[in-house]
Amino acid sequence: MGDTEIKEQKEEPKKIVHTYPLIRPDFQHSDMPEETKAETMELVVTACEKFSSNNEAAARMIKDEMDKKLGSPFHVVVGEDFGFEISYECTNLLYMYFGGNLAIVIWKC
Repeated sequence: MGDTEIKEQKEEPKKIVHTYPLIRPDFQHSDMPEETKAETMELVVTACEKFSSNNEAAARMIKDEMDKKLGSPFHVVVGEDFGFEISYECTNLLYMYFGGNLAIVIWKC
């Protein structure tokens, strides 16, 4: 019989990229009504997927759509590594994560 080589397969650590909005209570805060929150989250996912490399364009798209649907002035921040302290109109705040590390905060003054 010939020599048989047993190849050792080394498992490389797998990177997991979440492409869905994180909606666990500890990763999301919202005081929006459930229907509005669901629509807003769909809008965020669409904008973040469409403008995956341009956070400013994603924020602009979200703001424009929210202004059309619920009246202005909405404010939107899309990015990583930021903190905030804001005053907002009740039932008009959403803070969530998308893609694991992309934070989105939407509020109306």
